Amino acid sequence: MNNINFETDKSGFLRNPEHWNQEFATYIAEHENIYLSENHWEVINYIRKQYIENNKVPELRKLLTAFKKEYGLHKSTRKYIYHLFPYGYAQQACKIAGMRQIKNWSTG
Repeated sequence: MNNINFETDKSGFLRNPEHWNQEFATYIAEHENIYLSENHWEVINYIRKQYIENNKVPELRKLLTAFKKEYGLHKSTRKYIYHLFPYGYAQQACKIAGMRQIKNWSTG
C-alpha cells in the first residue's frame, strides 16, 4: 500500500478507524475479491459518515432504513447488501470501511 502500514488485527480489521482511507478500502476489498463499484462506495461512505457523526458503527437495519429513503427499495434489502458483500455487512462492508471488528453484535 505505497509503503503505508495500516495496523490491523489478526482478521484484517483496522485497529484505529481514524487511520482509514480509500487506499486501505481498496486494498482490503481486493483481498476479499471485491471490486469496489459506486454501489459499494455508497455503503462504505454511509458507514464512515455514521461512524464520524456518532462514533459507532451503524447497525445494518439503520443502513437499510436510510437507503430505502435515499435510493428506494432495490438498494434497501439484506439481499442487496449480501450481493455486494457476500460474507456480510459486519464481516466485509464494515471491514472495508475501516471499522474495528465487532464482537457479539447482531447485524439486524
